Formats: sequence, C-alpha cells, structure tokens
Amino acid sequence: MFIKIYKSLLVILFILLIPNSIIAEDKIEHKIAVLVNEDIITSYDIIQRLKLTAIIQDINLNAQNTQLMVNNVVDELIREKVKLIKINEYEIKAEDDEYGQFEENFFKRNKINQDEMFSLLAENKINYQELKELLYNELVWNKLINGLFYRYASASDLEISELLNKNPGLSSEQAENLVIQRQMDLQSSKLLRDMMNEATIEYK
Repeated sequence: MFIKIYKSLLVILFILLIPNSIIAEDKIEHKIAVLVNEDIITSYDIIQRLKLTAIIQDINLNAQNTQLMVNNVVDELIREKVKLIKINEYEIKAEDDEYGQFEENFFKRNKINQDEMFSLLAENKINYQELKELLYNELVWNKLINGLFYRYASASDLEISELLNKNPGLSSEQAENLVIQRQMDLQSSKLLRDMMNEATIEYK
C-alpha cells in the first residue's frame, strides 16, 4: 500500500525539488493520499511536512533519501491524526504563552536559530502554521499523557541508583525525573499503539 502512494508522490516531489524549476504549489493538484478514519492527509500536507522535516533535521533532499523521508513523513502524519482523536476526546488545549514557551524550548533543544528558521520557511514556501501545528500537537499530546498517567508514575531507589551509576553527572532529582519520563514515554507508546490498531487507515 505504501508503494502505491509513494510512487505517485515522488513524481510531484522531484518536480518541486528540481533547482531552477520553481513551480508554485497552488498550481499542483493536491490529492487525498491517506484517510485516517474520516480525516484526510493530502499530497500537499505530505510535501509541506517533508520540506519542514528536512529543514529541522538539516537534511538535503535527493534521489537517495527522499523515498525514506516520504515514508517517515506519512507515518508521522498518520500518528498525529490518531493522537488527535484522544486529544479531542479529552478536550486538551494549550494557552498561547504555554505554546510560546514550548516553541522557544524546541529551538533551544535543537540548537536552531529562530530567525533563520522563519527565513527558511518563507524561502521554501512553508506556512508557519505547519511548524506551529507540529509543535502544538506534540505539546497537547504530552499534556494528555501526563494527565492520564503521571499520578501513577514513580521512581524506585534502585532505578535512581542504577541511573546515577551510569550517569554520575546527574543529580538525584534529575535521575528521578528521567525514570518517570521513561515511564511516560512507555505509556505514550502503548496508548498510541492501541489506538493505531483500532484506527481505519486507507491509502489512496
């Protein structure tokens, strides 16, 4: 099923990536590529996320890596659609200042210059909303996971001790937080896996 999508998408993608042959994206026919339950992912969504991911990860797209990148992007967009089901069910939202701090931390964590990022977005005709949606969805999913599972999480003395032995530069508090974060990550993966198994995913 993946091959059926990606072969048609690669034709579009390689046209977009050819230097000195800039084609306005509004002139390209953007077709439905995937249906996740009743939500759609279009070829436009995939192209935008592909370019955004390449910028964030500092990857030069070429004939050798584009296929893998498309595969990863489609999988990522599907997971996001599935996550939104549970996010909307619990009506999880984030305030503007909360999102602003999360975005700032994202730039710091990935050592990305904010002004350079916005310049690259404009240069590559990527709407800022694409970046904001990516980060916002990550933020509210984290809030959902913490709300559902954090009160049940705990770090034993043994777990903290083992982590400190492997990472002597950590404080006890940092080690405890890391142990708990691992538990949150496991809960997140399990919940998403269960939801993916229940979702109806149709490739066009």
